[in-house]
Amino acid sequence: MIEIRHAADRGIAEHGWLSSRHTFSFAEYFDREQLGFSDLLVINDDRVAAGRGFGRHPHRNMEIFSYVLDGALEHRDSMGNGSTIVPGDVQLMSAGSGVAHSEYNPSPTDPVHFLQIWIVPSDSALGAEPRYQQMHVGPEEKRGKLRLMLSPDGADGSLAIRQDARVYAAQLNGEETASLTLAGDRYAYVHVAQGSVTLNGIALSTGDGAKLRGETSLTLTDGSDAQVLVFDLRAQETPQMR
Repeated sequence: MIEIRHAADRGIAEHGWLSSRHTFSFAEYFDREQLGFSDLLVINDDRVAAGRGFGRHPHRNMEIFSYVLDGALEHRDSMGNGSTIVPGDVQLMSAGSGVAHSEYNPSPTDPVHFLQIWIVPSDSALGAEPRYQQMHVGPEEKRGKLRLMLSPDGADGSLAIRQDARVYAAQLNGEETASLTLAGDRYAYVHVAQGSVTLNGIALSTGDGAKLRGETSLTLTDGSDAQVLVFDLRAQETPQMR
């Protein structure tokens, strides 16, 4: 079964310096039908104005994944990490026992467009030491295929996430096709970050998402400047917060 989450149905937050679209319930946006999916709690599609950003604030026990689509995002945290991430960079912060961080658009003229994604960690990772990971995944690594970016064991050069979840990214145009086999006891979520694509015969556009239950595979075709994230997840309906 495939359930579509249309971009136009997402939550909206407009704060002047920040324009955000919430796939799942977040902050002042609440929809009891959209409380996350499996261990995937948050997908925020954020646009931050030049010279603005999120001031230093704390997190605990959350896997926080940032993916820049356009512009640049400057990161600082209480672990001493500091970096500027740009399109192609993958940033994963495991908050564990507690970490404070800030995310800022360093450009004096251009906005930054990025996805902020939260995945609930496994019970065994609660209270673990915080950690920060980052890598670059160029377009050639995602062109016409699903490139593994996050996994529990850091397989195939991916970053290690503290949950039984795998996150893939793909870029597709024209006749390019990307497929993923799903175990029978797994769910999946597909998010179209940019462009348009067809998922198992269903047309999706920018900002659309899809919940997959009981599917044995997914196939992405007919991409038009498409950037797509795919989440391979445990078979449970909503995140279990501890």
